[in-house]
Amino acid sequence: MKVLANDGISKSGILALEKGGFEVITTKVAQEQVANFVNENNVDVVLVRSATKVRKDIIDACPGLKIIGRGGVGMDNIDVDYAKSKGIHVINTPASSSESVAELVFGHLFSGVRFLHDSNRNMPLEGDSNFDGLKKAYANGVELRGKTLGIVGIGRIGQATAKMALGLGMKVIAADSFIPSVDIKVEFFDGQSITTTIVSQSLESLFKEADFITLHVPAQDGYIVGEKEFAIMKDGVGIVNCARGGVIDEVALVKALDSGKVAFAGLDVFESEPKPEMAILMHTKISLTPHIGAATGEAQDRIGTELASQIITLLS
Repeated sequence: MKVLANDGISKSGILALEKGGFEVITTKVAQEQVANFVNENNVDVVLVRSATKVRKDIIDACPGLKIIGRGGVGMDNIDVDYAKSKGIHVINTPASSSESVAELVFGHLFSGVRFLHDSNRNMPLEGDSNFDGLKKAYANGVELRGKTLGIVGIGRIGQATAKMALGLGMKVIAADSFIPSVDIKVEFFDGQSITTTIVSQSLESLFKEADFITLHVPAQDGYIVGEKEFAIMKDGVGIVNCARGGVIDEVALVKALDSGKVAFAGLDVFESEPKPEMAILMHTKISLTPHIGAATGEAQDRIGTELASQIITLLS
């Protein structure tokens, strides 16, 4: 049987699939050519990340397709219910990238509170001519320890983020419509651990209470954070989105950054991805990454082997 990993797959995933008797094709096929390629090459399984979309047109055009797999959590680029109605298995890897995304959240938080994103832009330009000026400009950093982190969405990635925050000595609060409370176990290198319970609260109270806010929710029909939400947040709040573009109103975000209501933002995802707005890309108070939350070697290894295991189980 043949597997098309159109957005790539780790070497460990390829080896696991080949060991299971599958042929793995890693050719990058253009979106408009996916259906033709699947049919011409008798592909049984299509694996994607966030770039390739598997919509109704591809599903209808490929009657031999048995599995659609998403390397990651969100499946908004796949018509999941329609695929299932056609007897196609739809799989993903919800647990594999949690730690990688959580670490990126803290990369943006550390960058924001210590101005690293802006300092790294200006030191090459002015470090030799305006060292003291830059030193003064970036001298008002703050510590994360002792501050309150508000986590919107306390699923797997939200929980991984909570563990890291607790390890740093932060207070953690959460808002989640589907998870009323969750036990967070923080494990240490020597086998010891501590467990604490986080009880979900209202979004409004989280926005009012948090010093920093991080979003871990699926794609939405509307904004979770817009002008009204920014208005009730603390002055000088920091906000990070490593979830999905479109959950923050970027026009309202720029306004809040310009007014000082929001001290900084960290964005890994964007409303107009893959062509983010220039007002976002050029803003000195935004730490930027190009949708790389799950893009670590460790996460990709876990994703590849987990997808392989599910495929082998379903088709063997």
